[in-house]
Amino acid sequence: MADHVVYVLECADGSLYTGYTTDLERRVAEHDAGDGAKYTRGRTPVELRYHERFHSKSAAMAREYEIKQLSRSQKERLVDRK
Repeated sequence: MADHVVYVLECADGSLYTGYTTDLERRVAEHDAGDGAKYTRGRTPVELRYHERFHSKSAAMAREYEIKQLSRSQKERLVDRK
């Protein structure tokens, strides 16, 4: 089972946040409740726009870094592919 997840959230202000977790549903709920990352705390509610699952933490972390390096327009194309 692919236990490592990279995800992209759309915040209430329209910004996109990329993160890593091993429990996607719990983590999105934390972000939505204002208990997630500092970045998302003042930007709730959030909406899950995209996720990818990986078998290893290292692969997921590498992909998270790749996504974070994308421009805004590239991230928008990525989340619109789902």
